[in-house]
Amino acid sequence: MLLAIKQADRPEYLAISFTFNPNDRTLLNAIKQIPGRFWYPEQHQWLIPNNSYIAEILLNTLFATGLFDYPNASTGAKPSNANKTGGTINPGNTIGPDEIFKDDKSPVQADSGQKELLARLEEALLARHYSKRTIEAYRHWCAIYLKTNPPNSKSLYPGKTINTFISNLAIKYKVSSSTQNQALAALLFLHRYVFKNPPEEIGEVIHAKKPLHLPVVMSKVEVKTLLSQLQGSALIAAKLMYGTGLRLNECLELRIQDIDFSRNEILIRNGKGGKDRVTMLPGTLKPSLESHIANVKKIHSQDLHEGWGKVQLPCAISKKYTNASQQFAWQWLFPQGRRWKNPTTGEEGRHHMDASVLQHAVHEAALKSGISKPVSCHTFRHSFATHLLECGYDIRTIQELLGHSDLKTTMIYTHVLNRGPSGVISPADILS
Repeated sequence: MLLAIKQADRPEYLAISFTFNPNDRTLLNAIKQIPGRFWYPEQHQWLIPNNSYIAEILLNTLFATGLFDYPNASTGAKPSNANKTGGTINPGNTIGPDEIFKDDKSPVQADSGQKELLARLEEALLARHYSKRTIEAYRHWCAIYLKTNPPNSKSLYPGKTINTFISNLAIKYKVSSSTQNQALAALLFLHRYVFKNPPEEIGEVIHAKKPLHLPVVMSKVEVKTLLSQLQGSALIAAKLMYGTGLRLNECLELRIQDIDFSRNEILIRNGKGGKDRVTMLPGTLKPSLESHIANVKKIHSQDLHEGWGKVQLPCAISKKYTNASQQFAWQWLFPQGRRWKNPTTGEEGRHHMDASVLQHAVHEAALKSGISKPVSCHTFRHSFATHLLECGYDIRTIQELLGHSDLKTTMIYTHVLNRGPSGVISPADILS
C-alpha cells in the first residue's frame, strides 16, 4: 500500500492518491469521511480543501484507521515511515499520525487492547441505536484518545487527562466548539459504558461554549442562478433540498416509496436524531421527478435482467421480507452510476449517490454563478427556512418542516425580520 498527499493542480486543493487491497476498504472509507472531498477521475485522485482544519481532520482520520502505526524507535524495529503491512505514507512536510495530540513527555505507545476496547465501544453504541455517523465519529475520537492515553492498571483516565485532551483540541489544534464537544461526548460515553467509570466520578470536565453564527443564506435570484448551472440528478437533488429543506444525507437516502405524488408529500425516514417527518413535495418538481423515477426504473429493470438489482435495506427487513431488496419501491431515488459489489457474498447492486458527487457539483455551480458566499448543500436548507419566514409563514410551521426538536434552533432564522417592507429602517436613511 502506498499513500501520497501533494499539492493539486488547483492551489485550493490537496491531492490524495493511494493503492489498496480491494478486499480492505479501510483507507477508502477513511478518505470518504473528509468533508468537502471529491473524486477527480481524470487524475485518479481524491481532492480535499487545502487548509489547516481539513489537514488536521485528514491526519486524525488516517491515524484512527491503525494502518500507519509507528513502532517504538527504542525497539530498533522498522523505520518510522513503514507499518506492519509494508505501507508507507508520504504527506510532504506534514507531521506523522503519531504526533497528533502527542505530549512530548509521554510518547505514544501502541496498545494491544485498543481494538478490543473500540469493539466494545461500538457494541455499546449499536445496542443503544446510535446512528452510523455518530458511531463513526465516537470511534474516531476514542481511537485517538486511546492511542495518546493508553490505560494502565492504576487509573482509568481521570478528569484531568480528559480535560488536557479536550483543551489541546481547542488551544493547540483550533477545532471548533462543536468538534470539541463531540469529542468530549465520545470520551464520556467511553467512560460510562466501556470502562464503567461514570462521568460523575471523573470530576468537572470542560464544555466548550458554542458561538452563535448566522447561517449563510442565498437570495432567491442567487438560488435561481446557481440551479441554472446544474443538470441531471444533481439539479433535481438541489431543487429538492431548496424546495423542502432536506439535509444532504436525508435527500440522498430517499427511496422511491418515500415520494407520495397523490398527497404531495415526502416522507423523511430516520432523519437527524433518528426521527421521521413529512414535508411537502413542490408542485413544480413533480414533472421532472416523475421523469427521473421512470429513468431509475429502467436502470433497475436492466439490473434485474442481468441478475442483480438488490439494494441494502435498513435493520432486519431483508430477513423478514426476503425479496424486498429487489423491489422497485425500496430502490434509492438517486442511485449511483456504478453497481457496488460485496466482496464477501459476491452480491451486486446500487448504493445511493455519494455525498461528495453532489457537494462537488454544487461547489462548481456556485463558482460558475459568481456567488461570493461560501455556498454548500446545507445552504439550500438555510435559504428554504429564511425565504419561508420572509413570506410570512409562522416559526412553528418552519420548525416542523425542518425537523427541529427545539424552537430555539429555528429562531436563528429570525435574523431576516430586519429586512423587507416591514423591516427596521436605519436612522441614517431618514436624515434629510
